[in-house]
Amino acid sequence: MNELWPWMLLAGLGAFHGLNPAMGWLFAVALGVHRQSSAAVVQAVPAIALGHAVSIALVAGTVVAAGLLVNQDAVRTATGGALVVWAIWHQVFGHTRRVRIGLRTGLAGLAFWSFLMATAHGAGLMVLPALMPLCLTESPLREIGGVGSAAMTIAAVGVHTLAMLAVTGLVALAVYRWVGLEILRSAWINVDLVWTLVLLGTGVALLIVG
Repeated sequence: MNELWPWMLLAGLGAFHGLNPAMGWLFAVALGVHRQSSAAVVQAVPAIALGHAVSIALVAGTVVAAGLLVNQDAVRTATGGALVVWAIWHQVFGHTRRVRIGLRTGLAGLAFWSFLMATAHGAGLMVLPALMPLCLTESPLREIGGVGSAAMTIAAVGVHTLAMLAVTGLVALAVYRWVGLEILRSAWINVDLVWTLVLLGTGVALLIVG
């Protein structure tokens, strides 16, 4: 079970990112409505997932590389502090600094938008608590080195992205075909506030552990 929990957490975070309308499914639905095509929804989702994956990979790769060179407790503490600061920034300024892109954008523009949104939300920082046990500690199966850490990082980003891709696609298609955007008025949950609290709680937990 100790071996599985980081992977389960990565997949769970991917599913949570997929449920968050700000991470892309709302944009995919808007494109479908604008172009009057469910194919537009389906085509948008992989582009959104790609941009999200690049953002996650850049942050994860940087921190894992740092963890191989410096004290891992220092990396854990720095990550916790960054999560707390990011949570405060997101709550105070995030609502006024939205990334805007038109509905006439192509798939490359959509992927770039997704990259910026994931970065602005601190999505890469959020996966680090699950990534650290995989890449910055010794596994009982083998000693983690630079190559092993790189492979683990790629696998972790892949698991996270696949979960995000699946949930984003299912939610976008369900809203477009059956539910409708009226659900945003009748059953809206402040996902941004939940996200801020998760960032803050994770950061505090890392600081306490560190």
